[in-house]
Amino acid sequence: MLSLAQLMDVLDGTIVNIALPSAQQDLAFSAENRAWVVNGYALAFASLLLLGGRLSDRFGRKRLFLIGLIGFASASAVGGAANGFTMLLAARIAQGVFAAALAPAALSLVSVTFADDPAQHGRAFAVFGAVSGMGGVVGLILGGLLTDALSWRWCLYINLFIAAVAFLGALVFVDDRPASSRKASLDAASAALIAAGLFGLVYGLTHAADHGWRSTDTMIPTLAGLAAIIGFVIRQGITGHPLLPLRVILDRDRGASLLAIGFAGIGSFALFLFLTYYLQETLGFSPLRSGLAFTPMVAMLIVGSAISGSLLLPRTGPRPLVPAGCLLAATSLALLTRIGAHSEYTTHVLPSLLLLGLGFGCIFSCAQNVATSKLEAQDTGVASATVSTIQQIGGAVGLAVFTSISASAIDSYLDARGGASGAASDQVLATLYSDHVVFWVAAAVFAAGAALTAMLYRSGPARLTRSSATA
Repeated sequence: MLSLAQLMDVLDGTIVNIALPSAQQDLAFSAENRAWVVNGYALAFASLLLLGGRLSDRFGRKRLFLIGLIGFASASAVGGAANGFTMLLAARIAQGVFAAALAPAALSLVSVTFADDPAQHGRAFAVFGAVSGMGGVVGLILGGLLTDALSWRWCLYINLFIAAVAFLGALVFVDDRPASSRKASLDAASAALIAAGLFGLVYGLTHAADHGWRSTDTMIPTLAGLAAIIGFVIRQGITGHPLLPLRVILDRDRGASLLAIGFAGIGSFALFLFLTYYLQETLGFSPLRSGLAFTPMVAMLIVGSAISGSLLLPRTGPRPLVPAGCLLAATSLALLTRIGAHSEYTTHVLPSLLLLGLGFGCIFSCAQNVATSKLEAQDTGVASATVSTIQQIGGAVGLAVFTSISASAIDSYLDARGGASGAASDQVLATLYSDHVVFWVAAAVFAAGAALTAMLYRSGPARLTRSSATA
């Protein structure tokens, strides 16, 4: 049930992308407004995650989980019934607000529910990690199916069914333990600083793709966001009631896990965005076929999560597993630099997807497990929120960086050949060249992640549960 809620959170980042062209035509809004349907959700989600995590620590994880489900489903219903852009945007922002309550509550509930049994703890995080990694692919497939068979509106209505199952399951199967007797603090100034900081950072980075890194639309909100985040970190060190106690992120193993999740968020963007465009625009795949093309990766992700998170992590600890996952991802992206205008999916794309699935399985199941282990009861919610925040920020950075790299690579390719001739073949070759550059850079990101996590993680098995668990 908890994994269903996580699936709903993650797939909403991609399922709406498939529906956007149909929604834009139906509601008659501009291309610029189309971007805000995606960005409105991401901004609200990323900005409020840490606050949502702290609220779950203070008022009870199950309570906030159920509230988040109801709110998310209600916002989805409003979005599905939207009669114009304003109504759709408001619904997407509301989805982001309730997702910020739902995601950390779900992850912390997984941590505390299985805290007393290391074996079940590992299996639970193997499942949760698999769902986190495959949610984007499920969104692509489900979005294509629903849009083709029914309507773009069902890409939002589907959340009502998922939320209903998760809600009923949580009522029956999730223990309604009281919130921690040692109440987590709610520092309003810290909450405002981190919300403003994350909003500014994500807002600025999303503008970099369209306006460039040196434009005021990019620099002012990005720098203001960074300043607010720095102010937040300073305040956490001096206030007696921090929103995010620095002890949560300064643990070596937890810090390495957060880095791994961040690198995965950055690097995976190159795969999902640019490979999807390659499949559709170069190889001529339909949206549904493109989504289905990723299913082998999902299968290997499930296998990788089960083996690494459930069987190996309790015995070896994260040090050999997470770096290995990063190296597998780096290798898969390097192999994708072989793609051409007439490449075969089975020989040039499928092997990379299989390797990437294994790599993501190692990264997400192990890193999420370690990042939310060995915590005091009152810190599990905010630690879980930190995991989700890092993943969201990684995606925003990936969007800005790789889109800019792609545009620059296309311009460089065409300039080196005397400018665009207008021939379609020139644009195809330029796009392929930019894809190769993006995949090489993404491979380097994962390689850097492997090196850093190998240095930071402690050797040997780690204790992956807490001594106290309250939900």
